[in-house]
Parts: sequence; C-alpha cells; structure tokens
Amino acid sequence: MKLQKITIAVIAATAMLSLGSCNIYKKYQTPTSTPLTKAYAEAREAEQDSTAFGNLLWEDVFTDPLLAELINKALQNNTSLENARLNVEVARANMRGARLSYLPSVAIAPNGAGASYAGSDLAWTYQIPAQVSWEIDIFGKILNNKRGAESQVKKSEAYAQAVRSQIISAVATTYYSIAAINSQLALSRSTAVLWEQSVQTMKNLKEAGRVTEAAVVQSTANYYSILSSITDLEVTADQLNNTMSLLLNTMPQRWSVTSTVDLQVPRILREGVPMRELAARPDVRAAEQDLAVAYYATNSARAAFYPGLNITANGGFTNLLGSVVKNPGDWFYQLAGSLVAPLFSRGQNIARLQASKVQQEQAMNNFEYTLLSASAEVSDALTVYEKSLEKSEYLAEQVSNLERSVEYTNELLLYSGSTTYLEVLTAQQNLLSSQMNRINTDLTRARSVINLYQSLGGGR
Repeated sequence: MKLQKITIAVIAATAMLSLGSCNIYKKYQTPTSTPLTKAYAEAREAEQDSTAFGNLLWEDVFTDPLLAELINKALQNNTSLENARLNVEVARANMRGARLSYLPSVAIAPNGAGASYAGSDLAWTYQIPAQVSWEIDIFGKILNNKRGAESQVKKSEAYAQAVRSQIISAVATTYYSIAAINSQLALSRSTAVLWEQSVQTMKNLKEAGRVTEAAVVQSTANYYSILSSITDLEVTADQLNNTMSLLLNTMPQRWSVTSTVDLQVPRILREGVPMRELAARPDVRAAEQDLAVAYYATNSARAAFYPGLNITANGGFTNLLGSVVKNPGDWFYQLAGSLVAPLFSRGQNIARLQASKVQQEQAMNNFEYTLLSASAEVSDALTVYEKSLEKSEYLAEQVSNLERSVEYTNELLLYSGSTTYLEVLTAQQNLLSSQMNRINTDLTRARSVINLYQSLGGGR
C-alpha cells in the first residue's frame, strides 16, 4: 500500500510535465516532408515487382557454372562479409541488453563478522541481503534506448546485405575482367605470330628488291611493340587473379576462366528509375535507419529533462537486529521509492538536445543524398549498358572492315606492289586496336550489367 501511494504521488506530481512529453513516446515514421522522401515512403508501402532486375536471385543473373561456384565460395569465406555478420550479432546483443533494461536489477552481497570483548566468547554476526532496483520508464528513457538499439540492428542487417551485394558484384566483375584479359592475351599472342611472319615477309621482299631496309626495321619494331604489350597484359592478368583469390579468402592462384565467357542478360529498357526499386537498396535502408537512430537519440535527450522514478526493495536473512545478536536469525525487508529530477544539469541537457537535433538533421540530409546518389548510379549503369551495346555493334562492323583492309593491303604489297609497307603496318595496327577496343567494350557492357544489378540492391 505504501508503495502504491508513492507511485500515485509521483505520477500526480509529474502529470503537468508529461503533457509536453507526448512526442517522446512517438515511434519513428518515414518522413514525408519533401517530395523525395514522400515518394520514398509511398514506394516502401507499394508491392514489390518480383520480376524486376534487382529482385532476381543472383543465380538467375549469373548463370555461368564456374562463376556461380566462385560466388558461393566468396559468400562462404569472405572476411568482410563475416565481419558484417558479426556486426549484426553485436547490434542484436546490444538490443537484448536494451530490452532487459525494463526488468529489475537484483544484487546480493552476503557478509559476516566476528567480535570478542574482554575475553568473552567470539560472537559471530552474518547478513545475507538482496537488493532489487527497478526504474519505472515514465518518460520513455528506456523505451527510446530500446527502439534506437532495434534500429541499429536493422542498420547492421542492411549493411551486411550491402556487403553481400558488393561481394557478388566484385566476384562477377573480376571474373569477366579475367576473361577479357585472357581474350586480349590470346589475341595479342596470335597477332604476334602473324607480325613475326610479316617481318620475314619484309625480309624476303627486301632481298627481291621490292622494299627497302626501312620496311624490315619498321615491321620488326612493330613486332617487338606487341611483345612488350603482352608483358603488360600478363601483369594485369596476375593482378586480377590475385584479386579473385582475395575475394575468396584463399592463397594467390590462377583461376581457369576461359576467354570466351560472355554475360548474357535480356535487353533492359526502361524510362527513369522506379522509386520502389531504389527503396529496396540496402544502403538506402541503412541510411533511413541512421535517421531512425538519430530520432530516438533526440527523444532520449528530451526525456533527460524529466524526473526518473526508482523503486528499491531490500530483504534478506540476518542474526543482527539493531544492536542485538539473535540466533537463529530472522528475515527482514524494506521498500522505498525515489524521484530524481534534474535541477542543476539543465544546461547540459539543453546542449545535448541541441546536438541531437543537429545530428538528426545531418542524418536526414544523408538519407536524401543517398536516395539521389542511388538514382544517379542506376541511371549511369543503364546508360553505359545501352551505349555499350550500341558501340559493340559498331565495333563489330569496324573489325570486319579492318580485317578485309589487312587482307587487301597485304595482297597489294605482295602481288602488285601498288601499296607501301607503311599502309600494311597501319592496317595491322588499326585492326589490333579495334579488336582490343571491342573486347574492352564487351567487358564494359558486362560491368554495366553487374553495376546495375548491384545498384538496384541485387543479391538479397
């Protein structure tokens, strides 16, 4: 009964204060104060399109068996992803701690002592006390801490998903980069064989008086030029293989990626980027949870202005009652309630609240910027994808014409002498440049598809 009176008195005393604290209990809601955030809030509530590119399983996008095997290994072994998972566990542990704050805390501290006076027998006293302390969350201090911890868990989960998406994309990008460099190496080595034959052809023509020594020297320089470029390609190939090894958390090794692999996806055509696809991106969700954490931090700063109510209960077993030692002992208990209101820390609380409000504004700015950045990334990836398809078609025609050009100039030099060795060398160099450019363009197309998939939050 005494405890009830204390509680009723506290509630009555703080009733007027509580009228201004209604916002403290309000749960975070996605802001709709700007057209951008309003569109995002509506997109969050809209039904997701399971056929959208970003919603496809990564196994349905990257169907190459070897690539699928490498992605699986990376998802199992990559240390960055494992650390992201561990961060989720840390956030969940903190959340469990915040939830347990609602429960009373119990402490027990048994003690004993002995005393003898003027030669009397040693008298022993003992006490086995237990203390229970319970903070009643009148103004939402514990509530906002708990909700902030829950938002931290969601943020950590979103971050882990972002890391997962990045790893899938990094493995796929490295895979097709290795394929492209292998293709360039194969092309360069086969071209080097042809250019070596060209050197011998020039030597034969010189002996026949058809060309000068300058033709021999120039064709030889051309041959050594391609040999030197092969060394650069081999260095790049080694670096890419090492990158793949790091992604899979294994010792450096060469990966058996053929030069003929190609990323085949349906033609992706759309106008604009649907907000509901941006809303599914893990980095966007993480940015929103940052805003939620800042919101609850502001609420906690507001709650610091209001008093806190603590109820304590002490009890236990002892043989020391007052100054009398009694054997056997007896049980005892005490109940108390305390109301602690901030009086001289108002300045600190005001500063804390102002800082929390500023941090909440920063989180809002970061959230909006993340949305805009996400939209730009998707737009860029779509543009690169579409233009690389167009460019690849043009380069295919260019390569076809340059192949005929090399054939014609060789025939003219060998059989009619109506052209010069410089025209032959120029045709050969132009063909190699165009072939290399086409390989790079195909790689750019593959990368744009991978970037698009990642920028839409793929791999969930």
